[in-house]
Amino acid sequence: MKFLSHTLDNGLEIVAEQNDAAHSLGVGFFVRAGARDETDEIAGVSHFLEHMVFKGTPRRSAEDVNREFDELGAHYNAFTSEENTVYYAAVLPEYQDPTIDLLADIMRPSLREDDFQMEKKVIIEEIQMYADQPPFGMDDKIKEIHYGTHPLARSVLGTVDTVSALSTDQMHQYFTSRYSPGNVFVSAAGKVDFDALVKQVTECCGDWESQPISRDIPPVDSKATFHHVYRESASQQYILQLADAPASENKDRFAAKLMATMLGDDSGSRMYWEMVDPGLAESASVGHYEYLGAGMFFSWISCDPGASAANYQRAAQLQEQAEQDGFTAEELRQAQSKVKARVVLGSERPRNRLFNVGGNWMQRREYRSVADDLASVDAVTLDDVHRVLAEYPLTRHSTVVIGPLEEWAE
Repeated sequence: MKFLSHTLDNGLEIVAEQNDAAHSLGVGFFVRAGARDETDEIAGVSHFLEHMVFKGTPRRSAEDVNREFDELGAHYNAFTSEENTVYYAAVLPEYQDPTIDLLADIMRPSLREDDFQMEKKVIIEEIQMYADQPPFGMDDKIKEIHYGTHPLARSVLGTVDTVSALSTDQMHQYFTSRYSPGNVFVSAAGKVDFDALVKQVTECCGDWESQPISRDIPPVDSKATFHHVYRESASQQYILQLADAPASENKDRFAAKLMATMLGDDSGSRMYWEMVDPGLAESASVGHYEYLGAGMFFSWISCDPGASAANYQRAAQLQEQAEQDGFTAEELRQAQSKVKARVVLGSERPRNRLFNVGGNWMQRREYRSVADDLASVDAVTLDDVHRVLAEYPLTRHSTVVIGPLEEWAE
């Protein structure tokens, strides 16, 4: 495999992991535009804009876009997160040219007023739907109470109020700034014809006008707080906890992921054996999530309301035990095997490698091969894990408890 890169005159970058042995191609446009780039006034605009991109261009109607993707046999979609919006497709290599033409075209959408008003209703329904499903919007609430006014506290979906008040002019202004070529890059993986890719992207995107753009990355000033919410309609009690963790640019992110695997993987971890296997909780897990300038350990427990207080205490005991006594060499070995297996199995498909190549370029402007990731996982020692626990204590967390219990004694 080879890593190749090229930058157009207008600043748009192209990065690719070329694998001549692959039988498919994954390609995507990565935009540095997410919830953290918004203001409170336009919260949700990044996700809203993602929807609008598929509503047609000066060259294609919305029906044309969907039909042409289908004609190419493409597996295509898009997603918006706190930090980026990604539009991607996985196709057979012979369809590289028309796929680039189609993806590049939708990156310059018409943003018509009638489409805007229609899609606004869809977005509002989506916000309301998530508020009615577990954990009932509390995954956003816990970020808000933990991070306060930090940009990472914003909901990706926005709120009913902010989306309802959003205007097409505001979306146009946001699009012009965030979708500037210097803030966008093309990532590809698999059986890529890189020379043709550069030529195609240059023809489709070379005349995009560049705009100066930056991203605010303030330091995190988190607060450990507790929040109880009564939800009569819920059948289970949900316990969400959020603690600070290594950021995406921190080399300790690998130790953080292994620690989360040992403590709270959804199979074979301390929380699993303590709560899930004996039937005390339906689910109990910990995950490490990384962002620019910040990271988080996100814990989740769902269980019968009558068992929730005891499970809350069990989780606290496991956190304290990890901080005081650490983990064993055998636990680390098992976690390393598990994480490496996921890395390898996930790399079997070019579409998955697309997200790995693009994600690393988005966060750190670096290329990492599968071998690089495996070596980094193998290099983690127990001292690394214990240092992370000391620097980012799990016991310093924000907690949100939601469910049918009217009262909760912390």
